[in-house]
Amino acid sequence: MKNVFKLFMTACLLLSVAATGVAQKDYSKSEGLLKYVDPYIGSGFHGHVFVGTSVPYGMVQVGPNNIHKGWDWCSGYHYSDSILIGFSQTHLNGTGCTDLGDVLIMPMTEIRTQTGKQSDISNGYASKYSHATEIARPEYYSLMVDRYNIKAELTATNRVAFHRYTYPAGKPASILVNLHDGNSYAKASMCYVRKVDDYTIEGYRYSHDWAPNRKVYFVLQADQKIEDFTAYDNNVAKSKHQWKTPALKAALTFGNVKQVQLKVALSSVSCENAAMNLKAELNHWNFDQVVKASADKWNEQLNKMTVEGKDEADKRIFYTAHYHTLITPSTYCDVNGEYRGMDDMIYTSPTKENYSTLSLWDTYRTLQPLMTLTQPERVSGIVNSMLSIYRQQNKLPIWALHNGETECMPGYSSMPVISDAILKGIEGFDYEEAFKAMKASTTFEKQNAVPYILKQEFLPADSVIQATSFAMEYAVGDWGVAAVAKKLGKMEDHAEYAKRAGYYKHYFDQNINFVRPKLSDGSWLTPYDPARSVHGGTGSYFCEGNGWQYTFFVPQDVYGLINLFGGDKPFLERLDQFFVNNDSMGDEASADITGLIGQYAHGNEPSHHITYMYAYAGQQWKTAEKVRYIMDEFYKDTPDGIIGNEDCGQMSAWYILSSMGFYQMNPADGVFVFGSPRFDKMSVQVRGGKTFTVEAENNSKENIYIQKVFLNGKPYKKTYITYDDILNGSTLKFVMDKKPNKSFGKAMANRPIVLNK
Repeated sequence: MKNVFKLFMTACLLLSVAATGVAQKDYSKSEGLLKYVDPYIGSGFHGHVFVGTSVPYGMVQVGPNNIHKGWDWCSGYHYSDSILIGFSQTHLNGTGCTDLGDVLIMPMTEIRTQTGKQSDISNGYASKYSHATEIARPEYYSLMVDRYNIKAELTATNRVAFHRYTYPAGKPASILVNLHDGNSYAKASMCYVRKVDDYTIEGYRYSHDWAPNRKVYFVLQADQKIEDFTAYDNNVAKSKHQWKTPALKAALTFGNVKQVQLKVALSSVSCENAAMNLKAELNHWNFDQVVKASADKWNEQLNKMTVEGKDEADKRIFYTAHYHTLITPSTYCDVNGEYRGMDDMIYTSPTKENYSTLSLWDTYRTLQPLMTLTQPERVSGIVNSMLSIYRQQNKLPIWALHNGETECMPGYSSMPVISDAILKGIEGFDYEEAFKAMKASTTFEKQNAVPYILKQEFLPADSVIQATSFAMEYAVGDWGVAAVAKKLGKMEDHAEYAKRAGYYKHYFDQNINFVRPKLSDGSWLTPYDPARSVHGGTGSYFCEGNGWQYTFFVPQDVYGLINLFGGDKPFLERLDQFFVNNDSMGDEASADITGLIGQYAHGNEPSHHITYMYAYAGQQWKTAEKVRYIMDEFYKDTPDGIIGNEDCGQMSAWYILSSMGFYQMNPADGVFVFGSPRFDKMSVQVRGGKTFTVEAENNSKENIYIQKVFLNGKPYKKTYITYDDILNGSTLKFVMDKKPNKSFGKAMANRPIVLNK
């Protein structure tokens, strides 16, 4: 998507000068690789991406908020909208659930405290805005608040949001700090605000939404004197000093000044810590300097992967995807290493590094394996954060958000992430403690359905909602635990978990060659339609999927699954049918099931590995054609350019690895199966200061099939590459053509291997 603001840049600058009398720096363009990043990609349809500004993996993601109207506003913003209710300091990126939106700030020229309604904002403070005067860059965000003719500009450090508001001449400069409302229908459970001095306020927001009992503390400092401060309780003025209530808002007036700058620092621990973060990260008022520093940080990260090709749109898609993988996990500790734990106690990271927003069910599949290539030092910090959570709640995280465990999604998805890190030799955390945590979490009887696995090996579909998905996910996690046990020499544990990794076989009905829910008495669910999907509640046997999709949900043991089918031929027949079958999923199917190719759903994670399964049955060329189709059709440089929820970087990570020409099928194995490279050349900075290079000779939109492969200049017959090969700084060269080479990878000796079994 070409940045629409290029067409309006001159007009917008003139408008800004006319409205405010202040000439503003042109931020409509970025330098370096940032020029290819378009944060609007995925802000329409069901992408749910964050639009605003931050630094890589920042605690703060500051940006605009619309009135919440349901699922497509999970991030607080949707491209279809045109009503602004303020700028909050925290946002989610691409999730399917809603939360955050903390410390909502609205600039205004007249004090109003009611928000207004989508259908009529005349009695509220909300304002219209236009994309024509909006600039969205990773390092800078701006728009005109039309109702008040205020130019709003935002940038950020790791823990501090920096706001700059330019007001029309002759109008009183004011802001409303709304602590009551967040990014959802649920409101704050308790809030507090206090005027500290003529330039500073502080407070907190407690909420109980998707993440339970979340606590956010803040300090807001202005560069202009606060002429008036009034705290409101449910829109009723209460105090000029401090107030405590769930329905808290505070109005600040600065008098007739042209411009007001605000620094808003966050902490999960205390207002004192928020002030400490502010002093450490932003001790000046040079807005342009912060924008430049943010841009430098983004470019440093983006430069870890560079691509060469003729299509500028492909570069925008790629670098925006890379950007999306750098937003989360988010920093969750103060500059001194302190953070609030799941048990509401305060902990200190000895490395002053801690992360949250761990969307593990989504990201264990592709984002985390990608990070082992490009962010190995951060992987250890993430694992240490997960181990800290284990010490707080006696199990590893399921879906951790700030100091709340959401318990969202099936499986124990920490296992593949930690297993992958250990098996790849990532340093910086205690392997023995990690294994202890994995064992404890996979036998934790308060974890959903785990007691059934321990007692009878299968999950009964008439006793556990989404039982079959839980069981299949648990088997993936158990494979990783088994592999780690073997590496650490714990052979009894290895045998036990290797057995558990094969429990997926309990659900494969060889009479129909489908995975099928099993009832308490051991019988099959009857009647059974593998296409039907029910989203939650009674009758929901699969999570955000159906029997077709979960039949192929065995990334840890593809050859075992092929054997259940009776060999390559019946497996391939069913796999071919999977991509052409259009049986209805029913009216109760999840909205997440998007990006359909037959029953394949690229908009949701359970399908993400399935295109690569052809290589295990000797037909790599079919993987190539389907992977290229997905990259061509489901990733665009438009607001609706992501076919499903971005899910904290998972959708984008799939595109990045697939663009390299491969994908890690088993999330903890380090074997990358070949697909079809997207670019003529791609360079990746890997561990040890080395560079891994992928070249694609004769690559084009039509030439999607691999003819030959060379590794470090030598002919290479295999249809995969290992993690170790990549770390060596190898050069992988594909020779491409428009006709498939059906003999490539057909021989069993050249098919993907299974490491660490």
